[in-house]
Amino acid sequence: MKRWELFRELRRHRKLANKRAFNFEQNKVAKYLVGFVYALTLIYLIFFAIIFSLAANDSRFMTTVEFIMAMSPFILLIDFLLRFTAQQTPTQLIKPYILLPISKYTCIDTLILSSLFNWGNLTWFVMFITYALMSIVFTHGIWVTLGVFLCYYLLILINSQWYSLIRAYINDSLVWWIVPIIVYLFVFLPVLLEGWSFMFKFYASIGTAISEGSILPYLIPLAILAVIVYLNRKVQFAHIWNELAKTEKTKSYDSKHYSFLEKRGDVGQYIQLEIKSTIRNKNVKKGFIFATAIVFIMSLVIALTDAYDNEFMTNFWCLYNFVIYGAMLLVKVMCNEGNYIDCLMVRRENILKLLQAKYIFYSAILLFPFILMLPTVFAGKWSLFMLISYAFFTAGFQYFILFQMAVYNKQTTPLNTKFISKNGIENNYFQIVAEMSAFIIPMMLVSTLQALFGETISYVVMLTIGMIFILTHPIWLRNIYLRMMKKKYELLDGFRASR
Repeated sequence: MKRWELFRELRRHRKLANKRAFNFEQNKVAKYLVGFVYALTLIYLIFFAIIFSLAANDSRFMTTVEFIMAMSPFILLIDFLLRFTAQQTPTQLIKPYILLPISKYTCIDTLILSSLFNWGNLTWFVMFITYALMSIVFTHGIWVTLGVFLCYYLLILINSQWYSLIRAYINDSLVWWIVPIIVYLFVFLPVLLEGWSFMFKFYASIGTAISEGSILPYLIPLAILAVIVYLNRKVQFAHIWNELAKTEKTKSYDSKHYSFLEKRGDVGQYIQLEIKSTIRNKNVKKGFIFATAIVFIMSLVIALTDAYDNEFMTNFWCLYNFVIYGAMLLVKVMCNEGNYIDCLMVRRENILKLLQAKYIFYSAILLFPFILMLPTVFAGKWSLFMLISYAFFTAGFQYFILFQMAVYNKQTTPLNTKFISKNGIENNYFQIVAEMSAFIIPMMLVSTLQALFGETISYVVMLTIGMIFILTHPIWLRNIYLRMMKKKYELLDGFRASR
């Protein structure tokens, strides 16, 4: 079989694996909602293209080509950050292919090619094409326009491979976040040296070179892309191979017993299980640390700067900081337990007690963002009543939404392995919809309440809604449990098949 035929065959396997997944039918429904959000994103890109075009047409200091290239550092930074929510890492169920008599890099090459020629890499062109039609085509001609498109396309491809490369290391340790921070500090180095005007002139020179017909704006990105693809190829395979070949290392832990939890019976035991799973299991611990880091950084930024002091951003970041643990960890409720779901099914109402324990655990960790955001209250930016009402609203209504995923999640999340697991590529669109609902619905509600009744009344309503869902949590958790039991065989099949 020729190399290109291998690529096609492995790509076909990937598509078939997605179609045969247990969550394929529910994902079909959720994809429509995700598609709606994607369509809104395209509308926003067109809107920004119009703004850029109007600004560029009125600029006396640079041409329209220079203007759009001067924006490249900001566009690429946003593109890089958005890939953490959208781009899949180049991993898959690779064990069977490693043992076949084919080139050891074939699987990796296939997935790298898929990430390079992904339709998502063309999303920004909605903005570029709109901008070009308004500001470039009729003043600079079609060839300069195509030159801008080619340059940006190469830069976006570099971003896709750069993200994939650094994401592999971040999966190893969150300390690797230092690398992209240093890289983007270097990208914005002209600002530190001479200020913003110098930075715009520096990157606008790329547009000047394109207008003059130079080949450097294409050769340099092409060379960088070739180097990053080569490094990414090596790094991805090394990570997967190390995970396949490593010997299991056991680490001794002091088996702590929390006496105050043992008095709560089975629910207390499950709370201890949540605590110990977070401390001991690699992927669970990494997710918790990452969520805590986001909350800490955002709380620091809000407390020390005036960047988010308007009414909308105040509500958004306060709600966001509270729900971040739920959006990153609780949305995958029961996915970790999929590794031993058979044991949980042997006794009546075991799952219900586990859900109750999870509710208590995730409600308790809301103390972290609450304490971290207190300096904002002491600084006089936010009110303590707002902080309390949003905390109760998150523990009540938002957790009510996220806990519904217990009925729909049926893919096991590996506790330690990352690269060779069947769940290496996350494609549960229901989780995305649940996360979006947890963010969008509260913002719509609080914005409407504040517009109609003012801040104090809106906080009272939010607190009341939160308290109602907190007080009734035994009722709706039992409802979730009963719905799970009605489809328990379907859930069992899904969890077993995805281990």
